[in-house]
Amino acid sequence: MPYEVLWYLVLGVAVLAYTVLDGFDLGVGILHLFARGDQQRRIFLNAIGPVWDGNSVWIIIVVGGMFAGFPDVYASILSGFYIPFMALISGFIFRAVAIEFRSKRSSNSWRTTWDVVFSLSSHMVAFVIGLILGNMIQGIALNESQDYIGTFSDFFRPYSLLVGFTSVSLFAMHGTIYLAMKTEDRAHEVVRRWIVPAVITFITLYIITTIASLLYMPHMIERFIEMPALGIVPFLAFLSIFNILLQVRKRNDGWAFISSSLSIAFLLLIYALGTFPVIVRSSMGPAFDITIFNSASSHKTLGVLLTIVMIGLPFVLAYGFWVYRVFRGKVKLDDMSY
Repeated sequence: MPYEVLWYLVLGVAVLAYTVLDGFDLGVGILHLFARGDQQRRIFLNAIGPVWDGNSVWIIIVVGGMFAGFPDVYASILSGFYIPFMALISGFIFRAVAIEFRSKRSSNSWRTTWDVVFSLSSHMVAFVIGLILGNMIQGIALNESQDYIGTFSDFFRPYSLLVGFTSVSLFAMHGTIYLAMKTEDRAHEVVRRWIVPAVITFITLYIITTIASLLYMPHMIERFIEMPALGIVPFLAFLSIFNILLQVRKRNDGWAFISSSLSIAFLLLIYALGTFPVIVRSSMGPAFDITIFNSASSHKTLGVLLTIVMIGLPFVLAYGFWVYRVFRGKVKLDDMSY
C-alpha cells in the first residue's frame, strides 16, 4: 500500500478518535444549559471532567499529522479557512476556561456566566467543524497555486450551513447518550427524556443532508455507483443510528453509546469514500484539487513518520484506556469535583 494512503488512514483514525471522544464532550456542552439547577450542571461537567482535555488532544494530532504528512493541505486549509479556524480555536479556549473557572466561586451570576460561555463555545466548535467539513465537500475557491481566492461569505453557503447544523445535532445526540451512561437518579431520568428528541433531530437533519448531497454533490456518490457493494456502509450507518433508540428503550446505555460511536465512524467512512483521494476540493475545477498524492511529503518522510506513529500510538491508546478505566462508572460529586 502506498505511503500516502497509509498516512491518510492514520489521519482518518485520528479524526475518528477526535470525533467520537471530543464529540460527546461537545455534546455535553451543547446540552449544558438544559440541566436543571446547579447540581445537575456540576454532574454534567464532572461526567467529562477527567477526560475532556485528553480527548481534545486528538485534534492536535490531526493538525500535526496533516502538517507533517500533507504540508500543502495544511497550508491551504489553514490559510483558506483562517477565520473559521480562529473561531474554532477561540471556542476551544473559552470551553477550557469555562470548565476550569465555573466552580471557582459560589456566586450564581459567576456560574451562570461561565455556563453560558461553556455552552455557546461548544455550539460554536461543533458548528464550525461541520461548516468546514461542508465546505470541503462542496469545494472552495482554490487557484492553480492552491491559494484560496474566495471571500468570507463563501463559507456560509446553504449546503455548508446544513452540514454545520447536522454536526451540532450529531454531537448533541452523542453527548446525551454519554450522559445517560454516566448519570444516575434524577439527573439520569432527565437526560433519558432528551435522547429520543436528540436522535430524531439528528436523523431528520441527516436525511435532509443526504438528499441535498444526492441532488447537489454528485461526486459524493460516484464511488458508490461504481462499486455498489459499498452501499452497505450507509446502510450500516442508518442501522447503527436506529439501534440507538432500540438500546435506549432496553436501557442498555453502554450499547447505545457504542451504536452512536459506530454511527459516527460510518458517517466519516461515507465522507472518505465520497471524497478519496481528494482532501481539499477546488470549486474552480478538478485540475486544482488537492489530493493525497499531489500534496504528500516525500516517501522517506512518510516512512519515518509512520515508524514514529507505530511507536507512539500504543502509548497514547494505553493512556486513554487507563484514564477511562480509572474514571469508569457513574458520576459522584465530592469536594474535588468541578
